[in-house]
Amino acid sequence: MRTAGSARRTAAVAVAGLVLLAGCGGGAGDGRDGGGKDDGAAKGERPGGPARGGSSTTHLRHIPEVGPALRSRIPAASRQVVAVYGAGVNSADATVVLYDKGAKGWDRKGSWDAHNGRRGWTVNHHEGDKRSPVGVFTLTDAGGVLPDPGAKLPYTHSSAFTPPSYWAKSTRHDFDHVVAINYNRVKGTSPLDPTRPQGQSKGGGVWLHLDHGSGTSACVSVSKSGMRALLRALDPARHPVVVMGDKAHLAA
Repeated sequence: MRTAGSARRTAAVAVAGLVLLAGCGGGAGDGRDGGGKDDGAAKGERPGGPARGGSSTTHLRHIPEVGPALRSRIPAASRQVVAVYGAGVNSADATVVLYDKGAKGWDRKGSWDAHNGRRGWTVNHHEGDKRSPVGVFTLTDAGGVLPDPGAKLPYTHSSAFTPPSYWAKSTRHDFDHVVAINYNRVKGTSPLDPTRPQGQSKGGGVWLHLDHGSGTSACVSVSKSGMRALLRALDPARHPVVVMGDKAHLAA
């Protein structure tokens, strides 16, 4: 059971403005995840994933459509996988599927329409390229403008997540809830922590967050209902990871 101290951290709030400006993979001073309608409602949720059919949704041996290259990078201890299936290497459209591993294999727990970087995907992400990084990344920390909705991950509740006023109106609620993707960041810290272990040029601040109806700077975005479902499901005891990329890179 989490203590109050582990559930609500305020570290790095003083530098939150810098994180948001260069966050979500954007370059400093950019920060706009794109136009389109704010999709903070419950639309886009589906019971299945890219593959259809009841027999394909439970007791799976492997995560569907993920080939040996990325499959080998999923830690043996991981019992939860958020799979992000990008529609194409240059597409901003994606599907997010949550898988949970039980005694008989992987079970699909939920699926949501999503967006990734507005220019698609890359295996060599750098700041400002507007592409999401392909790979397998752990998920250890969450937070947002809104109070903790019942997250199992440590959750930083802070107004410092609020996007700057000059960002597009459609992005106003993007960071109501976020889960930090552990790409070029320090695990076990608030998503607002600006530390970039691989250097600033490799980008950072790549998060799961609320969708505004179009591509992002590098993050992965889903509906508000999807984010709340993920926050309530992701359990540090099950060592959750995200496996993300366009379908070609995922299948390699």
